[in-house]
Amino acid sequence: MAAAAPTAPRHPMRRLWEHADAFRGRMVVASVFSVLNKLFDLAPPFLIGVAVDIVVQQEDSLLATEFGVEGLRTQVVVLAVVTAVIWLFESLFEYRYQVAWRTLAQDLQRELRVEAYDHTQRLELGWFEDSSTGGLLSILNDDVNQLERFLDRGANDILQVLTTVIVIGTSFFVIVGNLAWWAFLPIPIILWGSFRYQSTLEPRYADVRERVGLLGTTLANSLSGVATVKAFTAEDRETARVAEQSDDYVAANADAIRLSSAFTPLIRIAILLGFTAILVLGGFRALEGTLEVGAYSVMIFITQRLLWPLTRLGETFDLYQRGMASTRRILDLLDVDPAITDGSRELPTPVTGHVRLEDVQFAYASGGQVLRGLDIDVPPGETHAIVGATGAGKSTIVKVLLRLYDVTGGRVTVDGHDVRELTLRSLRSAFGLVSQDVFLFHGSVWENVTYGRPDATLDQVRQAAELAEALDFVEALPQGWDTIVGERGQKLSGGQRQRLSIARAILADPPVLLLDEATSAVDNETEAAIQRSLAHVARDRTTIVIAHRLSTVRHADRIHVLVDGRVHESGTHEQLLDHAGLYQDLWNVQTGEAVPHCRVS
Repeated sequence: MAAAAPTAPRHPMRRLWEHADAFRGRMVVASVFSVLNKLFDLAPPFLIGVAVDIVVQQEDSLLATEFGVEGLRTQVVVLAVVTAVIWLFESLFEYRYQVAWRTLAQDLQRELRVEAYDHTQRLELGWFEDSSTGGLLSILNDDVNQLERFLDRGANDILQVLTTVIVIGTSFFVIVGNLAWWAFLPIPIILWGSFRYQSTLEPRYADVRERVGLLGTTLANSLSGVATVKAFTAEDRETARVAEQSDDYVAANADAIRLSSAFTPLIRIAILLGFTAILVLGGFRALEGTLEVGAYSVMIFITQRLLWPLTRLGETFDLYQRGMASTRRILDLLDVDPAITDGSRELPTPVTGHVRLEDVQFAYASGGQVLRGLDIDVPPGETHAIVGATGAGKSTIVKVLLRLYDVTGGRVTVDGHDVRELTLRSLRSAFGLVSQDVFLFHGSVWENVTYGRPDATLDQVRQAAELAEALDFVEALPQGWDTIVGERGQKLSGGQRQRLSIARAILADPPVLLLDEATSAVDNETEAAIQRSLAHVARDRTTIVIAHRLSTVRHADRIHVLVDGRVHESGTHEQLLDHAGLYQDLWNVQTGEAVPHCRVS
């Protein structure tokens, strides 16, 4: 059986029309205003012809013979009134189309940016790990702005050029049918050139958008890692990297600019052909008396009105191609389907916090099995620790518990319910995470602590901070709770950031507390303070501790030692030391005692 032919990609404009269904009515109204404005804008050349006709033909003018307006002065006054009305309507519809298109562009770009951002928030963690922050920012910011620019100006220009060609073309064939084709002679050349330029420009502007994303990625990485850059005195190297990628962007843009800039001069040469033909051939007929002087005047003016706007097609196509390249990137992002979707059930309340991992298998898409038949049962209210060497799969357990990734085999349950059957909100609200990699948002201390519970009262926030042993240092800050912590909390010490993250978790009051290497990046004194606060928090609450320092988990109800994604041994601290297995070896290493031999089989 022959393979099906690949489906041709749909045009970005069609995709945008189908996607932005709420804006279709406004697009139609704005288009009507653009067309009406152009119709009234095209009237003056015809009025000039009528004026010439009055002067030359006088009582036998068009106004007198066809409309019954007698008297030369009366004809002039009537023509003046009609001209004033037309100009007023032309101005009115110019105002209306500008307001309509500009507000449409603003509202649509706002809607697409928010929708795209909201969509990315619902994509799985693996998608973010495979994507670049700079590239994503370029879509949400620069690409959305490119589409806005096209809708603000380019869409109206295209509509008005089309209206001009139709109206003036019809008028030509009515006035001088056998000469009309001379005026239209350049148009096939112009259209052919336009479509050729469009197809040639499209990949160039796609390359430009790609270069913008790469440059944005480099800038985002360098700025977020500025401390590392400075520590290794790599400022010059990073500047050179940004300069190199900026040069690539400039080169890609210059390639597109050179091509688009050549468009208008070539179009003018084609226009010269049509305008000269009408000027000469129409003039010969007017001299011979076979063409009225007024009609000849109209022909000269409307030929210029027909052909000259086509010189702006280069600029319009430039906006169009940039807008379409950006539209494709925006809609491609919106077309990404989340790999992890909501279940259909809410986690029943109250949540007791019974967590189980049953024969759990997991492998990342990049390859390599991480968890291999993992079985762990954490009864409600108990504190269980998971320890093991680097790469044993400890932090992956946190990711499958929160369903940041789905297991590839077995299942994870909370209170007996498979996490894949639960809504993500009800599942994740049952957990409170305190991670080694503390993330604080650029904002006040208050905003960061109340992030998971924005409606908390001052007493509730102070109590959470006190349990986290953070209250004293917060109230000693220059602006107290209103102190700005800086991006990622860089104005605070590591211990202060960690205590605020614990306060944030305490305030959310989750049934299950996840501690992922929560004290690995702080000094001994801070660790002792954090351990005291965690002992308070863990009381009567299910707590799962991922730890490297065994001293921090010695009082856990049960300790699970992982090796290659499996539980190698389990028990209390004392039981595992008596067992004389891997845990005892790890303990001896961390307490400075010699290790007799490796007991991992």
